[in-house]
Amino acid sequence: MLGSVSEADDAVQETWLRLSRSDVSEVENLRGWLTTVTARVCLNMLRSRQVRREDPFDVHVPEPIVSREAGDPELEALTADSVGLALLIVLETLAPAERLAFVLHDMFAVPFEEIAPIVGRSATAARQLASRARRRVQGAAVPDADLHAQRQVVDAFLRAAREGDFQALLEVLDPDVVLRADRGDIPAGSSRVIRGASSVAQQALMFATRARIARPALVNGAAGIVVFDENARPFSLLGFIVARGRIIEIDILADRARLTQLDLSVLDE
Repeated sequence: MLGSVSEADDAVQETWLRLSRSDVSEVENLRGWLTTVTARVCLNMLRSRQVRREDPFDVHVPEPIVSREAGDPELEALTADSVGLALLIVLETLAPAERLAFVLHDMFAVPFEEIAPIVGRSATAARQLASRARRRVQGAAVPDADLHAQRQVVDAFLRAAREGDFQALLEVLDPDVVLRADRGDIPAGSSRVIRGASSVAQQALMFATRARIARPALVNGAAGIVVFDENARPFSLLGFIVARGRIIEIDILADRARLTQLDLSVLDE
């Protein structure tokens, strides 16, 4: 809903506080009550975010979930069900009410009759909100299901970048690949979108000097890379969407302030 673990924690905490201050002894459906309160808290946070224009940059990569590649098929299957970065990026483009209607209905099967009072619309209007969101979301890239195959492609990308092999990079990049680089607001204007295999390959060659200190990771359930500087501090995080055996999207989070907030200790377990 929020694309941020820290904001999700805040929303849950706010819901818990409201629960502790409320008399719910006569509430027949506590699960429904909690869902409604949490959804309204999230909706208010999304609307407040729009008003404050917290994310004025051209590129914003939502906060990713980073986990270790455990080699456990059952765990990897569970992680593969995570909401991918590509979907989160599309969700960022939706209006708050559209986002809420889509997430509650399509992801959690909440009936439109229950969504309607949360967004202050009729059930029919809530259905239309979700429908509009669904059409947008259908354009989100879907990665190949085979995580091992994803990792092979990402490893080939990393190896080609390290070796400065431009042709090898072109072979693993889709011709229409999109790279999003979110560096925050420092330096100004450094966040950008790059399109096309040739341009992305050139960017990858520039990245190669940093890529020598890189560790594999799962980024929202898909193959990714965490890059560290010479002082073992996180320098950037790369999430990849591999489809049909080629990389079609790369999302780079290089905002130092946000990187320090990520829990990367799981990579050491």
